[in-house]
Amino acid sequence: RHHPLCTGDPMLIVGESAFLLTVQDPGRTGWRRYGVPAAGPMDAFAFRAANALAGNPTGAAALEIGLGGCRLQAGADLLAVVTGAGFALRLDNRPAPLWMLLRVRRGQTLSLHPMPGGCWAYLAVSGGLDVPPVLGSRAYSPALGQAVHPPLQAGDAIATGRPVRAVYPGRFLPPEARPAYRDLPTLEIIPGPQLEAFTLEGQAAFLFGEYAVRMDSDRMGYRLEGPPIGHHDGADITSQGLAIGTVQVPASGQPMVMMSDAPTTGGYTQIAAVVSADLPLLAQCPPGMGRVRFRQTTVAAAQARWRWLVHGLETSIREPEEDSLGWVDGA
Repeated sequence: RHHPLCTGDPMLIVGESAFLLTVQDPGRTGWRRYGVPAAGPMDAFAFRAANALAGNPTGAAALEIGLGGCRLQAGADLLAVVTGAGFALRLDNRPAPLWMLLRVRRGQTLSLHPMPGGCWAYLAVSGGLDVPPVLGSRAYSPALGQAVHPPLQAGDAIATGRPVRAVYPGRFLPPEARPAYRDLPTLEIIPGPQLEAFTLEGQAAFLFGEYAVRMDSDRMGYRLEGPPIGHHDGADITSQGLAIGTVQVPASGQPMVMMSDAPTTGGYTQIAAVVSADLPLLAQCPPGMGRVRFRQTTVAAAQARWRWLVHGLETSIREPEEDSLGWVDGA
C-alpha cells in the first residue's frame, strides 16, 4: 500500500518500522509566529551530509530513523546513503558502511540495527523523497496533526524524486569531517536572557556539573538530570520565544534543552542556548545512557564553528576511484 500522502511511483517500501520513522527536511520557516514549530532533523549535520552525499539540494526531504531499527526495500534501482550514529547498516545480508553512497538494486533491502554510540540516522536517496509540502515544508511535526504525513509504518511506500545531478556510488565523508559523537560531550552554550535570575551557585552548578540525559527525552526536548540549578525568585516568567537549543530551567532546577519539535514559546527561565554546532552531539546522546557538560562561548565563536563544520562538509566529500566495488555497487 502507499503512504497516505505518497505521490508518484513508490520507490521505498517499509518492511519494519523504527520507533520513529519520519520524513524530514530542514524544517518550516516563517511560521513560528503562528505557533507552528520548526520541526526538521534532530541531527542537522548528519541530515545535511546525507543530502550532500546523495547529490541533493540542502532542502531535499530524507527519512529520519530514531530510537529503533528499521528495514526498507527498494522498489526500483536507486542510490542511497545513511548517515548518523548508533546504527549498523546492512545491504541485504552484507554489512555496509554509513556515510557512503551505495547503489541499491530493485528488490534489495537496507536494514538498520541499533547499537551503542547514538540514536538518530538519516537515509537520503538521490532525487530526495517525493511527498507534498505542508506550509512550505515536508517535515513531519506532531503539532500539525493529520495535515502532514504521519510516521511511516510497515507496509507503507514512499516515492523518490528525480535526481538533479549525477553522483556515483562510493562517495563518502571521512570520519575527520564528521561530528565527534560520544556519550559524554561538552556542549558550548551562549548565556540566556534570564541568566541573572539564577543564583551564582546555580550558574556554577550548570557550568561545572555533569547532567544525564533522561529516558523521557524526545524530539520536543532533552530532559537532563544533575546538580540542581537554583533561582533567586522562582522559575516562572511571562512566556517568551523559544529557539531550538534553548535551555529552560523549571522550578525543579533540572534543565531541559529544546529540540526540533519544541513549542514556539515557553514560560520558564532560560539560562542558556546550546550552539548549533553542538546540537548534533546532544541529539546523539542516547536517553538513559548519555551525559553532557557545558562550556560558555561567544556568539562570534559559535557562528564560526558552524561555518567551519559546513565548510568541512562541502570540501571533504571523497569521490570514488571506481564504482564497481562489491557492496558499493549493490552486488
